[in-house]
Amino acid sequence: MRQLLQDCLKTSFLLLILTAGAIAQSSPSSSKPNSSTSQSQTPPSQSKPAEAPAEAGGPQGDIGPIAVPKKNPEESKPVERPEKVKNPEGLENFSLRVNVPLVNLDVSVLTKDGQFIPGLKKDNFRILEDGVPQPITNFNQSQAPITATLLVEFANTNYNFVYDMLNAAYTFTQGLKPEDWIAVVSYDMKPQIIVDFTRDKRAVVGALNTLRIPGFSETNLFDALYDSLDRMDGIEGRKYVILISSGRDTFSKLTLDKIMNKIKATNNIAIYAVGTGQAAREYYDARGALGPISRLDYLQADNQLKTFAQMTGGKAYFPRFQGEMPEIFGDIAQTIRNQYTIAYHPTNTKQDGTYRKLKIELVGPDGSPLRVQNEKGKPLKFQVITREGYKAKQVVE
Repeated sequence: MRQLLQDCLKTSFLLLILTAGAIAQSSPSSSKPNSSTSQSQTPPSQSKPAEAPAEAGGPQGDIGPIAVPKKNPEESKPVERPEKVKNPEGLENFSLRVNVPLVNLDVSVLTKDGQFIPGLKKDNFRILEDGVPQPITNFNQSQAPITATLLVEFANTNYNFVYDMLNAAYTFTQGLKPEDWIAVVSYDMKPQIIVDFTRDKRAVVGALNTLRIPGFSETNLFDALYDSLDRMDGIEGRKYVILISSGRDTFSKLTLDKIMNKIKATNNIAIYAVGTGQAAREYYDARGALGPISRLDYLQADNQLKTFAQMTGGKAYFPRFQGEMPEIFGDIAQTIRNQYTIAYHPTNTKQDGTYRKLKIELVGPDGSPLRVQNEKGKPLKFQVITREGYKAKQVVE
């Protein structure tokens, strides 16, 4: 048995040796390649790669130069940035806004007869605020539509006053243009808006047609004027109040001082007042029926209308006859439609709420007072109409 196993192992070993020799003879690596084959397998010679110019810079690669432009030495320097200023600890960031006030004035230059004087230049005007000259920044001459409240007294006192009021109101309405904005407000014990701002001339006439039979005898002028100024204060641009009234106040909650302060604090609103009942007053006064107290009341009423108009750059009229109405409202229309618009930044920039007095002078090229002549060479007297002053804003406003 042992002998049989040994014979099998020898036989297996001989088979392994014979198989290894056959594999070695069939391998291609054992044959030596000939010269022709060797030459055909040699790769063709390659040309030397081109060198990059000196300006290109950058590394050299196996497939050629990699052109990377060189940086300018000055550009390679780090950019110096200003250091960011930090607020002290506990102080937050904030923004500062400077509010530079601008004063706008509408100026009318009229002859003694009420004629508008055109053609004046910026250098012809000198503005004094509390006596200090102010530099003019904007100047132009304009003819613009009007925005006005027709404020009329409609009280059961004497029908002569109502008659004069209606004549004046209708005459004013006849001179309106299609682009004008008008509101009609009547007052006795309290103001009543008959028609709000409209361009419809027929609506204005229709509102006046309702004023026929007054109900109360009280004439609360101060309350009505305050309410009208307050309503118009939010409207942009230049506005007007055409006040047709006797000027008397009998039962207002507000006092004269309060309405005066309201007028001072209201900018860009001019009051043109037309007094009523002048002929009736003279008639009763001549016959001794008016009495000293009533006479004093009416004189004070006239003075109030003049003051309201002068403070705002308007005018006051006291007609006695119906024939004076067209001339009066023609003068008002010419004054408020033709004007000079002037704006300046006041040198007093304090926002302290104080009242600043204004004065406008007309000067010639040499700084002397301006002289105006007519076409015949005769000197003309003229008047400069603008508001007497304005109230500076408060810091809290």
